[in-house]
Amino acid sequence: MTRFGLLLDPRYRLHDAGFGHPERPARLDAIRAGLEWSGELATAARIEPRPIALDVLARVHAPHYIERVQKTCAAGRPFVDTPDSGVCSCSYEIALLAAGGVAEAARQIGDGRLQRAFCAVRPPGHHAEYDFSMGFCLFGNIVVAAHVLRHECGLQRVAIVDWDVHHGNGTQHLLESDPTVLFISLHGHPDHLYPGTGYEHEIGKGAGEGFTINIPMMPGATDEDYYAAFTHRVIPAIDRFQPEAILISAGFDAHAADPLANIDLTDEAFVWMLRRLLELGERHSQGRVLSVLEGGYNLEVLRRCVSEHVHLLANE
Repeated sequence: MTRFGLLLDPRYRLHDAGFGHPERPARLDAIRAGLEWSGELATAARIEPRPIALDVLARVHAPHYIERVQKTCAAGRPFVDTPDSGVCSCSYEIALLAAGGVAEAARQIGDGRLQRAFCAVRPPGHHAEYDFSMGFCLFGNIVVAAHVLRHECGLQRVAIVDWDVHHGNGTQHLLESDPTVLFISLHGHPDHLYPGTGYEHEIGKGAGEGFTINIPMMPGATDEDYYAAFTHRVIPAIDRFQPEAILISAGFDAHAADPLANIDLTDEAFVWMLRRLLELGERHSQGRVLSVLEGGYNLEVLRRCVSEHVHLLANE
């Protein structure tokens, strides 16, 4: 059995994006219920989050943006930058705790205390750009993890695979000039789904050209379409890159039952993709795999899929 850590802190429920918002505290309640039912909650080593240090967060986001998020929440305003990114008075502190928890998971993987981890955090992060909030996201949690592994733990190459149904525009924006991080995103085609980015021709910039791989999926794409993309695009790219850690932006909103998407995946697709990434982790990364929650807005799907996701990370 692998050394597995779980980040699931009740304080992440306190972030409130507003009445009727799909990114709601009940998402974590569903995840907790699934993990209790499966028994994984009782057996996993728990990761204790601390707020991220501002100098660490400033490796990823502009200081003036961090300050804007803080002042917006302190003033009681309803959102940061765009109405999608709803906040409450404590959202800044909870976002710091989310980024800090993911950073701690990355440190424990980087120094060998853990081999794998899952971080069930709110607010999510893969739409947050350098100085602008988008799509429910305040700070780029997965990019924070990559920076910690690179600059604190000494890893030379990190891969991020984002299977959230919405393109990880923030992750791409923050990393597109960095050749030490391979970013692969499978998502709904930008002609048909938010945020309208993630075309195949977006491959990175400057020194990072070729280290961004976008795989847009047409509406109605199925498990078989994702399996083909993994087999012909994702796995060969990771084999070429040979990362020392694999990070997953684990959104579960490409499921056929999700209310915010147009892709038709089943539960089994998420199991299959994770198994392939675990195999790649064993092949290249000494088993180091860190998964971070992004989207997924059908509570029953979250309950089932995250439970199976965590079971595989802990036991496969």
